Amino acid sequence: MNTPTFPELISHAKTVLAPRRLSNTAEAGDVAAALLSANGNIYLGVCMDVACGIGFCAEHSAIAAMVTAGENKIEKIVAIGRRGVLPPCGRCRELITQICDENRDTQVMVADGEVVPLHALLPHDWRKASHAR
Repeated sequence: MNTPTFPELISHAKTVLAPRRLSNTAEAGDVAAALLSANGNIYLGVCMDVACGIGFCAEHSAIAAMVTAGENKIEKIVAIGRRGVLPPCGRCRELITQICDENRDTQVMVADGEVVPLHALLPHDWRKASHAR
């Protein structure tokens, strides 16, 4: 099996990158994400910006699709906007690590051509902190 490259994941994400207004209080699609699961499947998602702070990131949408399909380990993930690659926000970084302990090693594209393991973006993991007081 050929492992998809980051440029291929970006091409997949571009297929769902379609900014649009859903209603007077909701927009979607101005950020898209693609992830490669440990089983070799590609999952896509788009962000939703909704009034009252109840929206979600494109990475969350792609992860939800993956979890719905019965998977939780991510090999690679990338998010894009109209201007290119976007690094995952802190909320997305935490979600990725919390759905599978092994996801700390997930390869994340943080800029065009720059890929880092997720643990490099979370160097001071709260789970490793001492709870002694």
